[in-house]
Amino acid sequence: MSLFKKLRGEFIDIVEFLDNTQDTIVHRFERHNNEIKNNAKLIVREGQMAVFVNEGQIADTFSPGTYNLNTENLPILSTLQGWKYGFNSPFKAEVYFVSTKNFIDQKWGTKNAIILNDNRFGMVEIRAFGIYTFKVTDAATFIREIVGTNQTFTTDHIKEQLKSIIVTRFTDATGESQIPVELYAANLNELSEAIFGYMKDDFNAYGMDVTKFLIENISMPDEVKKEIFELSRLDKIDLDKLTKLKSAKAMEAAAENPSGTAGMGIGLGAGMAMANQMTQAMANQAQNNQGTQQTPPPIPGGTSYYVAIDGQQSGPYNKAGLSDLAAKQMLTRETLVWKQGLSDWVPAGGQADLQDLWTMTPPPLPKQ
Repeated sequence: MSLFKKLRGEFIDIVEFLDNTQDTIVHRFERHNNEIKNNAKLIVREGQMAVFVNEGQIADTFSPGTYNLNTENLPILSTLQGWKYGFNSPFKAEVYFVSTKNFIDQKWGTKNAIILNDNRFGMVEIRAFGIYTFKVTDAATFIREIVGTNQTFTTDHIKEQLKSIIVTRFTDATGESQIPVELYAANLNELSEAIFGYMKDDFNAYGMDVTKFLIENISMPDEVKKEIFELSRLDKIDLDKLTKLKSAKAMEAAAENPSGTAGMGIGLGAGMAMANQMTQAMANQAQNNQGTQQTPPPIPGGTSYYVAIDGQQSGPYNKAGLSDLAAKQMLTRETLVWKQGLSDWVPAGGQADLQDLWTMTPPPLPKQ
C-alpha cells in the first residue's frame, strides 16, 4: 500500500451516535473544527434521523441506513460547500442526530386550579394530571423551531412548553364540553380524546406529534365533593322510609326524657312536628327533582281532619268532632291524621293545633 493510499485511509471517519439515555431528543455530533472527511461513513440507526447543517442552513437529512459521504449523496451540501480538489479535502458541517422514537410516560398537570362554571354548583375549581407520549416527525422543522444551536436537547428542555400547551387545551375542552363536574370521572376517555385532537396542530407546528394523551384524574375541592355525595344519596333515598325512621327516633328521644309524662308529650309533639317539616321539605325537593307535583285528595269545604280508625279512613271531623273522638279514646297522640296541606298521614300528637284535645280530657277515674 502506497503512502498516499494510507493517508487517504486515515482520512475516512465514522459519524454515528449511540444513545445510552432515555430522554435525549437531539445530539450534535462533535468533531474538531466540525471537519468531516470525504467518504466518511455515516451510520443512522433505527429510531434516528441525521441532519446536516452548513453555515447555519439545513443542508440534508438522512433516514436510517449506512452512507458514504460524498458528492453523490450530498448534492445540496456539495453545492453549499463548494469542495475543491476533486472533493478529496475534508468539509465542515454540523451533524445533528434526532431521535424519532416515542418518548413515553411524559407527565403533565395543572400548576394552578382551573375555574369552571358548573350549572349546578356555580364556579368550581378543579385540578387535573395525567401522561402523554410524543415523538419527532420532522427533524428539520424540530431543529429549526426548537433546538437552535444546543449541543444536546432533552425532554427536560421542552416539557414545560408542552405542559403549557396541554393545560391550555384541557381548559378549553372542559369548558366547551358542558359536562357536569360530578360526571368527569365517567368521561375521562371522552375528554382525553377531545384534548388529543386539539393538540395535534400545536405539536405539528414544532415538527412533533402527540401519539397518546391520557387524563388520570380530575380533582375538586372537598366541599364540592361532599355536596355531590349528598345529592347522589338523596336521589336514591326512599323518602317514606326516611320519614318513618326520623319519627321513630323522635319518639324514642321523647320517651327517654326524664321530665315524665308531660315532658314526653311535649317532646313527642316537637319530634313529630320536626319530622313533619322534614317530610314536607324532602317531598318538595323530590317533586322539584322529578319535575312532578303531588296533590292531596280533594276535601269538601269546611272540613278539618281525617282520622285513621281501625285501619280505615274516617271523617272529616271539625274540632268538636275530634274532641268527641279524643274523649272516647278513639283519637290519641299516636293516631294518624291528615288535613289539607299535609303531604302524608302523620301522628296527631305532632300537630300543634290538636294539643288541647288531650288537656281538655279528664284522666280516667281511679279503681274502687
